[in-house]
Amino acid sequence: MDRFSWSNGLLEINETLVIQQRGVRLYDGDDKAKMDLGITLLSTHRLIWRDIKNHECCIAMPLSQIIFFEEQAAGIGKSAKIVIHLHPVPANKEPGPYQYSKYSYIKLSFKEHGQIEFYRRLTEEMTKKRWENTPVSQPIPTGTGSQAGKTRAVGIVGIERKIEEKRKETDKNIHSPLSQERGGMMALTEVYCLVNRARGMELLSPEDLVNACKMFESLKLPLRLRVFDSGVMVVQLQSHSEEEMIASALDNVSEKGSLTAEEFAKLLGLSVLLSKERLLLAEKMGHLCRDDSVEGLRFYPNLF
Repeated sequence: MDRFSWSNGLLEINETLVIQQRGVRLYDGDDKAKMDLGITLLSTHRLIWRDIKNHECCIAMPLSQIIFFEEQAAGIGKSAKIVIHLHPVPANKEPGPYQYSKYSYIKLSFKEHGQIEFYRRLTEEMTKKRWENTPVSQPIPTGTGSQAGKTRAVGIVGIERKIEEKRKETDKNIHSPLSQERGGMMALTEVYCLVNRARGMELLSPEDLVNACKMFESLKLPLRLRVFDSGVMVVQLQSHSEEEMIASALDNVSEKGSLTAEEFAKLLGLSVLLSKERLLLAEKMGHLCRDDSVEGLRFYPNLF
C-alpha cells in the first residue's frame, strides 16, 4: 500500500480510462487496508482507487510499478481477488496513505463481482504498456475570463456523470427493441447482452438480471418476465397478451399454409427460439398441429 500516492482524482492529459468497478476493497498484503469499500479505476497509466462515500479520498499508483499479478479464487464467505506484486517504492514517490508497508503486494477484493473483466483489461494494459508510448503531462489551464483555471483533464466525477447520462438514455429507450417489430418480447439472454452493452463497465450478473426482472410486476413496470414450458425465459411487454401471440401464430400459419420456426422467425423479426415457443404455445392450445419429419418440424392449422 505504500506504493500509492494521494491523487486529486483527475485523469492527466494523454491518459485514458479503461475500466472501473465498484465495491472493491484494498488489502495491504494479507491485511485489510484502513479504508472502506471504493471504486477502482484502471487507466492506460495508473491504478486508481476512490472512496465511495468520501470522494476526496483518492489514491493512485502507476502501472509501471506492477511486476506481475494473479487471480485468487473466491471461497466460502470470501470474495474473488486480484493479487498484484509490486516493485520497491521509488525514491521520488509522492506522499500517500501508507508511509511504510512490510508487504510487496496488494490485493483487490471484488465484493460486487467484475473481477474477470477487470483482470482481462489489466492484462491487456500491462501487455500494451501504453504509458511508455504516450507519456502524460499534468492538467493545464485553458481559456480566458470565466474559463480561466479550468483544466483539460477529465475528472472521475465527470467520467461517472457521462456514464450515468448514457445509462439514463439507454433506460429511456430500453423498451424500444421490445416493440411490435420484435413481437413484444425478447429472450432473457438477448436482454442480458443489451443491458450490459449499455452499462459499459459496470456489468450486471445473470442472477441480478433475473431477480430484477422478477420485480417488474411489483414495481408496476410495463414489462413482465415470462417462462415458457421448455424453461426458456423472456422479457415481454405487459400489453402483449398470450391471446395475441396465439392469434399471430395462427394467422401467419393459415396464410402461408404451413410454417417452420425459421420461416415464422423471418416474418416476425424474432429469434428462431422465440418463434418456436410461440408455435408450440399455439399447438398446446389446440390451434396448430405439427409434422415432425426428416425435413424438420413444420406447423399446420389444426383442422381436426
